[in-house]
Amino acid sequence: MDEAGFGPAEEEVGMPSPEALARLLVDRGVLPNVWERAVRTVPRELFIPDRIEIGDVILSRTANPDGWLSAVYDDVPITTQVNDGKPVPGGAYRLPTSSSSMPTVMLEMLSLLDVRPGDRVLEAGTGTGYNAAWLSHRLGAEHVVSVDIDPSLVKQAGRSLVAAGFSPHLVVGDAGLGLPGWAPYDRVIGTYTVSEVPYAWVEQAPGGRIVVPWGGSFFAHSYAALDVIDGRAHGRFSGRPAFMRDRVARPHRGYLRDFYRRETGTGGRTVISPRALVSDLDALFFVGLALPDAWYLLAEADDGSGEATLWILADDRKSWATVEYEPEVSDYAVDQYGPRGLWDEIETAHAWWMSLGSPVRDRAGLTVDRTGQHLWLDEPPNTLTPPARGKS
Repeated sequence: MDEAGFGPAEEEVGMPSPEALARLLVDRGVLPNVWERAVRTVPRELFIPDRIEIGDVILSRTANPDGWLSAVYDDVPITTQVNDGKPVPGGAYRLPTSSSSMPTVMLEMLSLLDVRPGDRVLEAGTGTGYNAAWLSHRLGAEHVVSVDIDPSLVKQAGRSLVAAGFSPHLVVGDAGLGLPGWAPYDRVIGTYTVSEVPYAWVEQAPGGRIVVPWGGSFFAHSYAALDVIDGRAHGRFSGRPAFMRDRVARPHRGYLRDFYRRETGTGGRTVISPRALVSDLDALFFVGLALPDAWYLLAEADDGSGEATLWILADDRKSWATVEYEPEVSDYAVDQYGPRGLWDEIETAHAWWMSLGSPVRDRAGLTVDRTGQHLWLDEPPNTLTPPARGKS
């Protein structure tokens, strides 16, 4: 019997369980040996509420216990809270605000974090507490400190952790400020996407490592893995994670109708294929450096034609642009509306990326010091200065 009171030998073969999840991850070649015992030991079901969402599917433990349990022990992300836990009016947009991340993604982050026995870890964003449980199992709960801005999440995570046999230190607060009273830390892990890495994390982890999803609205799918040396954090980008945004600086999201104004825009043409753009991770990353306050949506035609509309939408909901994709054409119709020419900004940013030699994202790096964060290409002296974005 392990410390959580849940022994793999007691499980039925083939039943959804921590052991079954571990086998799945082993078969996929994504379970590092150092995390295998934590995955096999910690029951994910203790950290998942009775009502969950997976994509557009809502599952209830009461109404569909088998389906709920199968989802819990699958390698999938599970939305555990929408709209910050507040009621969602009928027909309103259901904004995911907390989740249990895909186990593969959790392991990817923890591998980047590279924790060692005896390390003290600050987790920014407690969420369900499942990640804190893995860390507690590996390092000992006394070495884990977790902070979340949502009191209800911290309260429930605390209950779940106790049920699993762990008691890390949990705090309600702005995780971007860190927790200086418990510093210094050897590692800091952020479980939400930031556009600016807080210097407080650098200060509180001298000689340590910081791993956090990083990016703006246009492209938020990178891990920043930074090592702290002499009061400065340096590192590069990797992966393609999809995490929720920092609640303190979260942009508005909603349905297309919340952003699109039906007024006629300004027409034009472009030779940049919208479908090629959104399928090119490197292009998206570098273009996104110039458009941290706008996002895109590729809407596929439902008539089998292969046509699609690429929407570019400003976070402030004042500007939009569309590009109409058609197969086997060399240029595409553009429409832009509002105080910003969003597609013009994308073309400028794309040309800037090409002028650099169309570098891959892995060549980009980040330095964080007291003056802020600084992007560079290949080495810190080679500063990356994206084109200035439009202003409303």
